Amino acid sequence: MDLLEGLNPQQREAVLETEGYVRVVAGAGSGKTRTLARRYAWLCEGMGADPAHILCVTFTNKAAAEMKKRIRSLLPDQDLGYITTFHGFCVALLKEDCNVIQYPRTFLVMDDDDKESILKTVFETLGVTSKDTTIRDMSDYIGGYKGTHDYVPLMLTMTPEELLKLEGRATGLKDRIFYRYLYEQRKCFGLDFDDLVLVTLYLLRTDREAREKWQQRIEYMMIDEYQDIDKDEYALSEVLTQYHRNLFVVGDPDQTIYTWRGADPNMILEFPQRHEPTKTIFLNTNYRSVPQILSASNALIRKNHIRLEKELSAVRPDGEKPVYFHASAQKEEANWIAGEVEKLHEAGKPLGSMAVLYRAHYVSRPVEEAFIAAKIPYTLYSGVEFYKRKEIKDVICYLRMLTGGDDISFLRTVNEPRRNIGRKRIEYLKRVGEAQQKSLYEVLKDSLEHPLFHGTKAMGYVRLVEKYRAIYENLALTDLMAKMLEESGYEAMLRTNGEADRLDNLSELKQSIFEYEAAAGEEVALTEWLDRAALFSNLDQGERPDSIKLMTVHAAKGLEFPYVFLTGLSEGIFPTKRTLTKEKLEEERRLCYVAMTRAKDRLYLSDSAGMDFDGGFRLPSRFVFNAGSENVHFVRKLDPALLQSVKDLVEQTEQFDAGPARNAEGFGEGARVRHPMLGDGTVLLIQKDTGAYLIQFDKFPTPRSIRREMKMEAL
Repeated sequence: MDLLEGLNPQQREAVLETEGYVRVVAGAGSGKTRTLARRYAWLCEGMGADPAHILCVTFTNKAAAEMKKRIRSLLPDQDLGYITTFHGFCVALLKEDCNVIQYPRTFLVMDDDDKESILKTVFETLGVTSKDTTIRDMSDYIGGYKGTHDYVPLMLTMTPEELLKLEGRATGLKDRIFYRYLYEQRKCFGLDFDDLVLVTLYLLRTDREAREKWQQRIEYMMIDEYQDIDKDEYALSEVLTQYHRNLFVVGDPDQTIYTWRGADPNMILEFPQRHEPTKTIFLNTNYRSVPQILSASNALIRKNHIRLEKELSAVRPDGEKPVYFHASAQKEEANWIAGEVEKLHEAGKPLGSMAVLYRAHYVSRPVEEAFIAAKIPYTLYSGVEFYKRKEIKDVICYLRMLTGGDDISFLRTVNEPRRNIGRKRIEYLKRVGEAQQKSLYEVLKDSLEHPLFHGTKAMGYVRLVEKYRAIYENLALTDLMAKMLEESGYEAMLRTNGEADRLDNLSELKQSIFEYEAAAGEEVALTEWLDRAALFSNLDQGERPDSIKLMTVHAAKGLEFPYVFLTGLSEGIFPTKRTLTKEKLEEERRLCYVAMTRAKDRLYLSDSAGMDFDGGFRLPSRFVFNAGSENVHFVRKLDPALLQSVKDLVEQTEQFDAGPARNAEGFGEGARVRHPMLGDGTVLLIQKDTGAYLIQFDKFPTPRSIRREMKMEAL
């Protein structure tokens, strides 16, 4: 096919601009995935580039799968290069060169569940209870520590014994837990998500031979959703492109919604200053939404300042304005949504073409209740992700026992189904394993004749693992899984317990492997599939064939639906209470922009009056009015007093452009102060009309207005 056929002039320009630094600012629904796929194919077919020398990075595994599918349709007879996420690429690089850091190629890619399992082991070993700290707090602490400290040399170069000594010398409990966590990681050669990019960077920075090899190999690098990369992913892209200097990035500053995860909109805004010379191309033609939805979306995002000026234009014919409904209570709002869904469905629109989006999961409760009452089937995207469900994780750990035999997988499988290997016997294995620096599985193999294991089914477990360790490379993945499920007794256990849903999930897992192999066009190695399963983090749960989808706006990023209901548009909910700084409020507005631009045909906006959590009255979100009253159809005329309250709130909380105003005592915006009654807090702004401080006190969820005469101490 003609690879340039059907492209608009800007898309065509992006495809043909193959050399140097290129920044594509791609608005919502502007065909960026199509452009990326065509450019990849053009590099191969039009330029003769070898796919093995092209790296195409996407933000999620789902996006990578879609990209690979599109490219394969354009290049059906070619082996494709690296089309993956940053983490997926790092796994591929480390599998090839982990010998440089003295790690085996069978190193364990740890997901969040594995991380939690290790922390549970650490808590038990150190005698830590929930009074001291929690698994979640420590998981966050470890992630934060790894993001700000140069810990990688410790983990890679120290022996487990040396890491234990560091733990012994640590003074704080959290540091002791951290070093013990590193010890457990080192023992099973495990790398968690935080490690993958950082260890790869360490390898490339410290080993010249590996660095030059990869720099020369990656002749062309393309990065999708560039606005969402963090500083370490940015650093990795810079290292990899240092030799050929061919970096093509696609993104939209108006859709930066992950700053809480390290994303920085300045990465794409300042790209030309960091990469000279840069060619910038704007994709502003929107193929997704009707003009009326774009008019409201454009008006909304124009209120932001941290952005590149652009305006989406529609190619679709006129449709209907977004509809806004202000309800008297949450129940009325939910019933209105249910009623509109029923109208659409009666008009022949499938429920699968509709989605309800919201800022936070708790907002979905009234909607769910209304759908249940109206007998409207729905799929809620807030449960346990498919690959983290117990039965799926159990099977994955059984398969991991064949390739490595790490302690995490061992503890998950050795007594599932029950083999009479309880806490007392596990404690024995841990004690001996630590003394002899062996894995728990190795200790069990050595201890089969020990009296402690008489009367258990330990021998059967070891025989199962050893049998398939010897032959798994010669079996198709689906066959291997079926045999392991049968011979381990796991499937029989589920049948005996009558757990039909879990059996259905296992069938779905087998189907996903079959489809994965079919898409790859060849049999896939077990290690490759296990790495993919560990990295899989996006929504991948089954849904009823015709059901309306309920999800957060973050989960909806990258998706589109003919009919979108954006609910809970109240001040304090969307935007949240935690957004009284310019940067945070602009991110909330970008998030609302993402939500609105998911809609293709109709957009429904709603909120409800009533009392807020802290006893205040809920007000409609400023975002409804940011979209422009002329662009939105109001189902009900709003009370003038309500409109004035919203206007007053916006004026009070958006005085950002006045600069760092100060009063006579010298407190400016951002100052830390101590109130004699309310404690420590941060000055968010100084209100123009009264001169009062708006202060976010540390121990209260909402800010307080404090008169300037109040005596406060500077911190």
